[in-house]
Amino acid sequence: MSVGEEVRTDQGKPQQSLDTAAARNLATTKSAPQTQEISSRWLLRTLPWVDVQGGTYRVNRRLTCAVGDGRITFVKTGDRVEVIPAELGELPALRSYEDGEVLAELARRCRQRDFAPGEVIASFGSQADEVFLLAHGRVEKLGTGPYGDDAVLEVLADGAYFGAQTLLDPDAIWEYTARADTACTVLILSRQDFEQVTGRADSLREHLRRLRAIPEQRTNKYGEKAVHLAAGHFGEPDIPHPFVDHEAQPREYGLSIAQTVLRVHTRVADLHNQPMNRTEQQLRLTVEALKERQEHELVNNREFGLLHNCAFDQRIQPHDGVPGPDDMDELLSRRRGTKLFLAHPRAIAAFGRELNKRGLVPETVDIGGSRIPTWRGVPIYPCNKIPISEARTTSIIAMRTGEEDQGVIGLRQSGIPDEIEPSLSVRFMGIDERAIINYLVTAYFSAAVLVPDALGVLESVEIGRRR
Repeated sequence: MSVGEEVRTDQGKPQQSLDTAAARNLATTKSAPQTQEISSRWLLRTLPWVDVQGGTYRVNRRLTCAVGDGRITFVKTGDRVEVIPAELGELPALRSYEDGEVLAELARRCRQRDFAPGEVIASFGSQADEVFLLAHGRVEKLGTGPYGDDAVLEVLADGAYFGAQTLLDPDAIWEYTARADTACTVLILSRQDFEQVTGRADSLREHLRRLRAIPEQRTNKYGEKAVHLAAGHFGEPDIPHPFVDHEAQPREYGLSIAQTVLRVHTRVADLHNQPMNRTEQQLRLTVEALKERQEHELVNNREFGLLHNCAFDQRIQPHDGVPGPDDMDELLSRRRGTKLFLAHPRAIAAFGRELNKRGLVPETVDIGGSRIPTWRGVPIYPCNKIPISEARTTSIIAMRTGEEDQGVIGLRQSGIPDEIEPSLSVRFMGIDERAIINYLVTAYFSAAVLVPDALGVLESVEIGRRR
């Protein structure tokens, strides 16, 4: 039988439960049914789980005044690249602006340009009059170090942008040099084109007028509305009397669901339950598969998955493509109290090769009888749910966890009907006209990032072996 081929009965109908012959073979064996699908599932084991009521968890945060901190999506047709008009709303000057016709006009005025590796895109100190949207490739932001040497300030990749301040400040200059690290495809929007569109769009002019008032509000370095304080004063000055403002529409995380219906024929349940209970073994394998899918969703789901909920300023690029100690150090430096790394086993192997080249031996820690490698004392757990792209690149995740530390938490609801584990139930659905017993297997779960810097990702990590 080929992979994916549907099993059919003698009557030509799809088989819906374990075959009697297979059940009879299992009844005479000494081994419980085995499966290769079971992984270590370190994410499920290490994530602190919080019980929620009513299936919803609300994350209340301080009011954030920062704008324009997302990524931009493009459409590629042949060798032509176009920006999706609505994605221009990720630029600080256009955040929350929703006039589709004006955004479409701005998108049409973006011109495409390709840069070769090593080519300078923007030079330090020159007049800044263009916004660059990076559709593909890697760009290094170079500055001058304290001793006069060149320093790499940041590495940008697909979906990033730079020069956005030019749309609001006609006197802006480049405070760094932008250089293509690889072959790059860039869309360029000039300030001249932006001003021409603004001159004809009343809604955009009004939007910019309101937006220019935002920088006048005092914020902390995280973009939150500042709490005004007084310190080091004498006498009887007026003491500030602030209040801590909160988001008016905090994000709510609803519990997601993973379900399946297990079917067991009554003949199998009645006659082939020795030496082991066949129904229990079917349920055990089904629950294991459900937990594997649960961990996959926690990593990859577009609504609450870790890879899709990491803030843009918490995503970094490796300096040399392969994951090195410098990259892991920078990932650690983005947050306090990092509790764990998650990486695909092949990414861990690539990191190990870089350590071997430098003569470094990582420490290991015993966790549940397993020796887990660490970096700077933080364990690096394997997670095969982190995807590997066709270009043989993957990601490494760093997290601070727990409610008390304002970290990443898992969400579940205990006490559901027919529960066999917290937030996981097996519910009897009856016996149909074919004498097949039906069990509904359900898991409810989600994950929440309490503050943005609790989660960081090292993206586009190469896992191939270099010569």
